[in-house]
Amino acid sequence: MELETPRTFRDRPININESGQRNWIYAKQPKGKWYTRRTIVGWFLIAFLVIAPFIKINGNPLMLFDIANRKFSIFGQIIWAQDSYLLAIIMAVTVVFIVLFTAIYGRLWCGWACPQTLFLEMIYRRVEYLFEGNYRNGQKPKVGSPKMILLRILKHIVFLIISILITHVFINWFIGPERLYEIITTPISENLLGFTFMAGISLFYYWIYAFFREQVCTMICPYGRLQGVLLDSRSIAVIYDYKRGEPRGPKNSGDCIDCNQCITVCPTGIDIKNGSQLECINCTACIDECNIVMKKLKRPANLIRFDSVQGIESGQRSILNARTYAYSAVLAILIIILSVTILNRKPIVTTIIRVSGSIYQQVDSVTYSNLYMIKIINKMQSDKILNFKLLNPTSGSIQLVTGQTTIKKQGTLESVLVVNLNKKSLTGKSTPVELAIYEGETLLERYSTNFLGPVN
Repeated sequence: MELETPRTFRDRPININESGQRNWIYAKQPKGKWYTRRTIVGWFLIAFLVIAPFIKINGNPLMLFDIANRKFSIFGQIIWAQDSYLLAIIMAVTVVFIVLFTAIYGRLWCGWACPQTLFLEMIYRRVEYLFEGNYRNGQKPKVGSPKMILLRILKHIVFLIISILITHVFINWFIGPERLYEIITTPISENLLGFTFMAGISLFYYWIYAFFREQVCTMICPYGRLQGVLLDSRSIAVIYDYKRGEPRGPKNSGDCIDCNQCITVCPTGIDIKNGSQLECINCTACIDECNIVMKKLKRPANLIRFDSVQGIESGQRSILNARTYAYSAVLAILIIILSVTILNRKPIVTTIIRVSGSIYQQVDSVTYSNLYMIKIINKMQSDKILNFKLLNPTSGSIQLVTGQTTIKKQGTLESVLVVNLNKKSLTGKSTPVELAIYEGETLLERYSTNFLGPVN
């Protein structure tokens, strides 16, 4: 016997039809207190994305991910490639925070703070509303008149210009304002690679926001799939009060009249009345639209609201459970570890390796020398005058070939280091050597290596 398929069941993304072709979603612009709040938050975050690389803290950018030079500035703190353990802890803190935040508040990040949503909803859709009007019932206006054709062409020109500006914002986070200004002001022929890279990213952004749009959230982004394992009955999300709203329909006893206005404003095209769905980004557009309908019907607001399944069932909303306690404890421990590690990290990082192809040189009848390449990175915000001492063996000397002992703040010192040892200090073919680097009387770092000598 063939079973009847429930009308709320679907086996494919909402923007894919039965033949596998794209269902374009034309969301009506929402209005209401939640949309106003989201607009304020959205523009604040967009402003942060734009100006963060320009803000300086102790001479360092507020945010900069200089991958080419393996140098990262996070809230003014410089993290070098040698601080990979710090980056690992930061990544662990970020992952645990995302898990905890999602377990408690669902996909709030997607609808309120994700750059994809910010640019699409706060900028590109508003430009679209400006040129094509506010969509009604999820239908796009037909292109029939020369005026509409011209407006659509102008819309895509503006889309392209915005995409170019967003590319500049994006690249600014990775190369900094100075390098970006250099690329902009340099003739294209002198910086063809940088120009080509920026043009390619601009076209990619144009394609994403003009054509691919919400499919980034519904088909590519893995975060939505995490909801299935992170959300539970206590998680807070945009949810439909089915106890109050059912049975639906204008002639039924439930408050929901099944007008589908919540669908027309949804940027991913879902029906929130069908329950939690991976496409829902908690943007709250359906809340505002439903409240408008409820107000016209003189019924209580918030038929759709921020709540949990437990809150709908029992009327009591709580985010406290064993899982949130565990995530919170792990997050607190990781933050403490990160703070202690940052406060106690070494002010300098030293790398000493033997000069390629060299073994030892005999200086005189009792003295031998080894050559090493030395590289020192100053992580601090002040210049340092360094002193080099040989701790073990004591009967020897060290010197820098360049004679440089001053290293600038956030700078590097590279030179050849010569270590001289008395023949009596050698313990065989390989002798352990310990060096020390001081600033005045303050020990900055100890470094151990091996000294090659003749076989006795």
